[in-house]
Amino acid sequence: QVQLVESGGGLVQPGGSLRLSCAASGGSARTFSTYAVGWFRQAPGKEREFVIGRSASGDSTPTADSVKGRFTISRDNVKNTVYLQMNSLKPEDTAVYFCAASPRYYAHSYASTYDYWGQGTQVTVSS
Repeated sequence: QVQLVESGGGLVQPGGSLRLSCAASGGSARTFSTYAVGWFRQAPGKEREFVIGRSASGDSTPTADSVKGRFTISRDNVKNTVYLQMNSLKPEDTAVYFCAASPRYYAHSYASTYDYWGQGTQVTVSS
């Protein structure tokens, strides 16, 4: 069983940057390194939406059009941590951000393909 805990959210001005972290525990480091990971977000009154994902080895990183060129995903398999670097933030990026992990190799945009979820961290973009 894998537990995921996000951190790094907060209030940022438009145009600013934030880096979210997602720390994994409960499974072996070797197991988690073989998982696909993804980030999703949910704004008030809206459905949860896919943001960006990363395959187990990083050869595939599907990205939502709304964040292309601004958000990147990375992972540190030694620390069992996944990161979401968010640049040029916009007010419409305001949401609760969730990380997710899947035992599949490739990351998909469908939430149903992920078995493990964090509790979420709030990101607010406002002046």
